[in-house]
Amino acid sequence: MNPIDTIAALFADQGARDYLGEPVTQAAHMLQAAALAAAAGAPDSLVAAALLHDIGHFTGPISGQELMAGTDNRHSHAGADWLAAWFPEAVTEPVRLHVAAKRYLCAVEPGYFGELSEASVHTLNVQGGPMTAEQAERFAGGPYAEQAVALRRWDEAAKVPDADVPGFEHYQPLLEGLLCR
Repeated sequence: MNPIDTIAALFADQGARDYLGEPVTQAAHMLQAAALAAAAGAPDSLVAAALLHDIGHFTGPISGQELMAGTDNRHSHAGADWLAAWFPEAVTEPVRLHVAAKRYLCAVEPGYFGELSEASVHTLNVQGGPMTAEQAERFAGGPYAEQAVALRRWDEAAKVPDADVPGFEHYQPLLEGLLCR
């Protein structure tokens, strides 16, 4: 099966499930994040990363439900590793770093923690809490940190019930264009 068809099937099946304590489905959340990235003029690779950032909830060995129960499912790493079979680092690394970006923003940006949803606060604690000053400095100096922070902001804003955004099929040509051949 074509990888884009595989991803489309995940969006249609597992994506239709509730998004871990948020008022939207998992697919609606990721589609909203992609729409926010596109509206911000992000490059195609970052729009794709926004679209696919939570794919690890579907492909990892530990479910999102287990994350909500207190076990870090490392969905960012699981998703990035799974996507790496088809996509370049410009897509996979912001996916890999989007949880770290939440931890980073909570450490360095006054007020960011207050913007988190109740579910995001819960998962932040499961995922290690805000970074230490040393961790934050190391994160900020790393590759793809800026892209991961942008993705994180779209991630947190992408939880609007009944938002009118393009469906998965809208992004299929973009994803096709990014596939590593």
